[in-house]
Amino acid sequence: MTSRNRTLSALGASALALALAVPAGAAELKLSHQWSTSDVRHKIAEIVAEEVAAADVDLEIKIYPSKSLFKPREQYRPLSTGRLDMTVFPLSYAGGERPEYNLTLMPGLVKNHDHAARLNESAFMDEIEALMAEDDVMVLVHGYLAGGFGGKDRCITSPDDVQGMQTRAAGKAFEQMLAAAGASIASMASSEIYTAMQTGVLDAANTSSSSFVSYRLYEQISCYTPAGDVALWFMYQPMLMNKSTFEGLTPEQQAALRAGAAKAEAYYLEEAKKADAESARVFEENGAEIVQMSQEDFDAWRAIAKESSYKAFLESVPDGQRLLDLALAVE
Repeated sequence: MTSRNRTLSALGASALALALAVPAGAAELKLSHQWSTSDVRHKIAEIVAEEVAAADVDLEIKIYPSKSLFKPREQYRPLSTGRLDMTVFPLSYAGGERPEYNLTLMPGLVKNHDHAARLNESAFMDEIEALMAEDDVMVLVHGYLAGGFGGKDRCITSPDDVQGMQTRAAGKAFEQMLAAAGASIASMASSEIYTAMQTGVLDAANTSSSSFVSYRLYEQISCYTPAGDVALWFMYQPMLMNKSTFEGLTPEQQAALRAGAAKAEAYYLEEAKKADAESARVFEENGAEIVQMSQEDFDAWRAIAKESSYKAFLESVPDGQRLLDLALAVE
């Protein structure tokens, strides 16, 4: 057999193996996200994929973790245009395309995890979902995660602590608030924080409790401020799907997705509550100092946010005041 024939034979075997692995006629959905396979957001994707597989409706979800298919901040447009079927995605990453989305990561807007769950079922979220629908995007799984601060060489609780520090913040609103407090801002995805700290690009970072652990940031951070009784940082990170793709599925496939999403959403809320305490435990176990933000610290941060983040949002979004009022109306 010639080298060319051996190559063709190998390719044929690979194609056959692929055909055998996927049931004949089964549709395949591509789900992309930026996190490691140990992260809760990957588990959310797995729950939906496993429930759909168990339903036996000729539908397979293939998960691409760790930014292996699309870059972290570049998933919304492929999702909107149908090049990507599903993603677990921090919605504020798409704030450049839809500035209204920046309200889903606004300092001090969410009080705790139960409050976040009520926001997910509110008129405020109805408005956000209506905007997504205009981009051919829909929500399968709602979820907010809390987060805190980590300093490479310094603790962060009050606004005074970040003066002169090169800091990464998750989302435009937090960047504006931190800049107003005197920090220099370096924008990047959470998956890039570790290397930036390791190479001296960053002095501090602000991200979710889950990301602090799954990206092993305790190896770079000496002092950690977890989300506690007062959590300044809450970020909406849902599982999204291309709306036309969903509508093109059979009723049985849609039902399987909805059932998997309901199970995943309940799990997400419970794990989000656990993640904050667990992150503090992991950091302490790895030698980091643990500090808590006081109510006085929280109030100082929110006062700065109102004059920076909130103000900028209202100036950039024509309907911003109405959306902000809808969010603030949720008790």
